Amino acid sequence: MLPALFFLYVSLVNDVRDLIARHDLAAAERAAEAYRAQTGATGELAAALSWIARGALERGELDRADAYAADTRKLAVHLLGGGPLDRDPWLPTALGASIEVHAQAMAARGERPEAIGFLREQLKLFGATSLHERIQKNLNLLNLEGKPAPPLAMDEWLGPKPVPLAALRGHPVLLFFWAHWCGDCKGEVAVLARLQTTYRRKGLVLIGPTRLYGYAAAGEDAAPAVEKQYIEQVRRRYYSALPDMPAPLSAANFLAYGSSTTPTLILIDSRGIVRLYHPGAMSESELSARIQAILRQ
Repeated sequence: MLPALFFLYVSLVNDVRDLIARHDLAAAERAAEAYRAQTGATGELAAALSWIARGALERGELDRADAYAADTRKLAVHLLGGGPLDRDPWLPTALGASIEVHAQAMAARGERPEAIGFLREQLKLFGATSLHERIQKNLNLLNLEGKPAPPLAMDEWLGPKPVPLAALRGHPVLLFFWAHWCGDCKGEVAVLARLQTTYRRKGLVLIGPTRLYGYAAAGEDAAPAVEKQYIEQVRRRYYSALPDMPAPLSAANFLAYGSSTTPTLILIDSRGIVRLYHPGAMSESELSARIQAILRQ
């Protein structure tokens, strides 16, 4: 029998996220404060506060977002007490979001160099933890566009053998970072298939990096060879509309590009320069416009 507080813990973040999705930030704040008064400081509360920070950032309320990011960080650090980051499953989410919101708020104020410096400091602090990819992702959001694309590790792959990025100069390249468990990735397949049909004759190359996560179907632990076989089954079933897409298999690629979100879409121009870095799915019209822009260069 699970304790009653378990259900309370599970419901707070869900309630806060639902209220933010309905654009009722004030109600989300009230829910978090009521929880704090009743339950006190918990990792769940820190995660809820981090969602409020993100909600304020989306509304362009930078001071409010920064205040909640600071509150989240203070609470998360207090709960950690110098212990390992992942001992409470809510704390990596909370602390990662607080770092992300503060950096994005600074960038939105025109303090881009300061935001990059802040993220580099956080990477030094948390580079050996599960926050590494998330912090690197935010660095890339601010810093990777306009820079040469990092090379891809290609020792292992699924599908056709991949070609190194350096050998693809003269071609626009679209990187599609995906995961076998990712529903949004599967939802992006039809968009990418149509874009590939439209722009392949203009030289577009699609590459789909993926990685091992240590588990396979239903979240069951899996040895690398077993998980690789499972990923291939997923690729054949859900990605059959992209039969020509090579899929380099390496966690190193996710680290190099800071891809903590799947899908992540990265568009590289014919000179090997990153022109788009986008965590999350994109519509066909959005991606098509960005591809057309680099084809006109």
